[in-house]
Amino acid sequence: MSTEIVRPRSREFVQALAAELSKLGSLPAIWLTLGVSLILNLVLAAAFASAGLQGSTGTPNVLDIGLASISYIQAGYIILGIVASCSEYTGGQIHTTLTAMPRRSLQLVAAHLALTIIVVPAAIITAASSVLLAAITLGDVPSASLDLGSTIGVLAGVTVHLGLMTLLSASLGVLLRRTLPAAIVVLGYTFIAGPLLREQTTQAKYLPDTAGLAMWFPQPGDASALPPAQGAIVLVAWTFAAFVVALAVYRKRDM
Repeated sequence: MSTEIVRPRSREFVQALAAELSKLGSLPAIWLTLGVSLILNLVLAAAFASAGLQGSTGTPNVLDIGLASISYIQAGYIILGIVASCSEYTGGQIHTTLTAMPRRSLQLVAAHLALTIIVVPAAIITAASSVLLAAITLGDVPSASLDLGSTIGVLAGVTVHLGLMTLLSASLGVLLRRTLPAAIVVLGYTFIAGPLLREQTTQAKYLPDTAGLAMWFPQPGDASALPPAQGAIVLVAWTFAAFVVALAVYRKRDM
């Protein structure tokens, strides 16, 4: 008589997570996107810091100048999330993945967690390096001092913002399954539709990009902007909702 061996759910999840981390680590596009994003971030940070020295940005503020590039560099993290999820459908790899990990819910959760493990350190390095560069460049300017507590809080906000935007983009990538259409949709919204909506209505503060911006660039005097904590809650809600929809479609879709 044969006995079927059932793997514990926790062990199965650990194995799935390890497989997803290995898969992401083997994708050159992941590291290329992160590397290019970091380099461009430093280039932009240097440009903004130089402008700050010349007085083009008003009173120099290390955090504002150092993180001015994040609004542009988030494009790299959006692309990262899309590439991570859409790469499954290149050459039919998704069939191999689901053969090895037939529980789709577990596999998708593991894939998003693996992406988070890679993105969070990268986001910390991206944000901290640009602030450090700005601090070094503006070091002799009296108004360019840094407060450790507020700096840590702002860097945490940037990190969470970039991480959540990456996961949100990954979920949309699962829905659309193709890199180019997904990138056009998300980048088009983030850099075209989102800013236009912010100019037209105060309710745009509840949209994901605007809520994320409030996490690290708060504007207390602006009634149309959310406080950082509320911005975080709104962006988490958008990210979770996108994941739930992606998971529901993923479980029912015929691959």
